[in-house]
Amino acid sequence: MNKVLLLGGSGFIGSALAEALVKRGAFVTVPTRDRERAKHLWLLPTCEVVVANVHDHATLAELVRSHDVVINLLGVLSGDFEKLHVEFPNALAQLCATHKVKRLVQMSALNAAIDAGSDYLRSRGRGEAAVWAVAEQSGLDVTVFQPSVVFGERDNFLNMLARLVALFPVIPLGSPNAQFQPVWVEDVARSIAMCIDMPRAAGQTYVLVGPTVFTLRELLDFTIALSGKARWVVNLPDTAAMWQAAAFEFPPGKWLGKLLGVELTRDNVKSMQVPNISAQPFPAIFGAAEELTGVVLGYRQGHCGRARYEQFRAGVDVDR
Repeated sequence: MNKVLLLGGSGFIGSALAEALVKRGAFVTVPTRDRERAKHLWLLPTCEVVVANVHDHATLAELVRSHDVVINLLGVLSGDFEKLHVEFPNALAQLCATHKVKRLVQMSALNAAIDAGSDYLRSRGRGEAAVWAVAEQSGLDVTVFQPSVVFGERDNFLNMLARLVALFPVIPLGSPNAQFQPVWVEDVARSIAMCIDMPRAAGQTYVLVGPTVFTLRELLDFTIALSGKARWVVNLPDTAAMWQAAAFEFPPGKWLGKLLGVELTRDNVKSMQVPNISAQPFPAIFGAAEELTGVVLGYRQGHCGRARYEQFRAGVDVDR
């Protein structure tokens, strides 16, 4: 039985991954500063939630030392990218090498590169480079995953669109032509859980994308259709999209963003200017990726995934 340290395990992707790991027979440790935030994991039979500050080096070292596999899902869409996306993975990889961890799995992002067009993607690229440098020097087995936008019943993406549709008759939409290849959280979780037992996955970078490319406008239109509401969408040009994002970075727009669950910055807009798609299909060794529309319709009917979208249930007029 693998002993897996899951960093970021109480979050959206981490929660699905914790369940996938337990189903595959792993013993999972999820550190968190607030145990209540991870109470949904308490009932998983081989998952232990521990109170710990993983940004304390000594604490992190003690956690790493007692595990076979370490999975790092920590990341932010705004804030201190350097600390979380570069410095932390570098320190983590060094600890994994020191304590002879069997495998380090690093979550990155599609289009991550040290010369990317946004701070977010550049920091992800530097984080990957730091981890690979440690692996090259130490022989540490590393697997990197680069997903497109990840959707699921508790995501911050489709549910955010659903909140906007529920609340506003007119929706000004920045970057309407931004392209995404959304991948289901369950497919991401399954892939990561499988890779830790695959020797051939060591030293590999896997792109995780869904089977279909959507524009942001198409995803919003799909959400509107699900709601049954009449909504007017105003496509904003690039300059207006940057002004819209800037408004959400400072009060009172920042307060409104928190109230609506909308996290939008000018750096996010820069990231969306690069199509979040890949010519590489979902890796066949992990099975096939599900189609977004079928999964979401399955949520509506209550037979796909763990449950239906909470926002669709609570705030949008859809069939139950």
